[in-house]
Amino acid sequence: MIKNNLNFNKYYKFFNLLSSILVVISLCLLIFKGLNFGVDFKGGTLIELRANDKQITISSLRSAFSNMNLGDVAIKKFGKDSDYLIKFEKKGDTKTLIQDIKNNLTKTLGSGYEFRRVENVGPKVSAELLKGGLIAIASALGAMLFYIWIRFEWQFSVGAILALFHDVILTIGVFSLFSLEINLSIVAAILTIVGYSMNDTVVIFDRVRENLKKYMDIKIFELTNISINETLSRTIITSATTLLALLSIFIFGGEILKGFSLAMILGVVFGTYSSIYIANPVLVFLKVSYKTVVKEDE
Repeated sequence: MIKNNLNFNKYYKFFNLLSSILVVISLCLLIFKGLNFGVDFKGGTLIELRANDKQITISSLRSAFSNMNLGDVAIKKFGKDSDYLIKFEKKGDTKTLIQDIKNNLTKTLGSGYEFRRVENVGPKVSAELLKGGLIAIASALGAMLFYIWIRFEWQFSVGAILALFHDVILTIGVFSLFSLEINLSIVAAILTIVGYSMNDTVVIFDRVRENLKKYMDIKIFELTNISINETLSRTIITSATTLLALLSIFIFGGEILKGFSLAMILGVVFGTYSSIYIANPVLVFLKVSYKTVVKEDE
């Protein structure tokens, strides 16, 4: 019995147009607005401060740091209400710089605080980290391209790569739009998105390939819809359980994990969507048929 409950292919054109617009917007944001790179990639200093005095607040810290000539200083809460994360781009002799900051803070706010962690990333190290991150993403995309090329026919490969490109670009586009910080954890999230997106697409493609041999007289437009419906329960369960875990991390994991979990949430949503409305329409456009699969198997 052919399972064809939901008519996904009815909306192929609409969602293809929507995705094209979103990808163009994301690319424009990346070109003209750029990304908000964190200390990992720009270099600078990060301080984790715990306030033992309730009089020390974000506003009092900002006021104190504004008089230290450190350039742009970002201060935000994370973890407990008394914990603050302070980032600025000024570099130099770490020991001298930190001691000067402590002296200034003590004069302004008193001694009711402690530095729990101090990190300093120089320009050379940050450049190497950025280069390493880009190489890691490019290598992952290349490896996925190679795998899908030998695993399926070239038409399937094109669909999978376009879906992968779509997911990564839209995720990065959201970070650019809202000027969210890009650090090493976001690179790790993007690499995970690459694997998750590909897995979702491969599951549906496997079923399409099986159905091409099973229903030789059915056109690819209808066959993709049948295959999506047959794998839909698996797709929903996998995505839903993954999102539940990621939402828990986003809500309860503290400020440090918010960027990573947000990137993963976006990646899971975009990946589930693209496996249906990006990868499969490519097969329809390229007119994949039973002959396509048989020719490759011979």
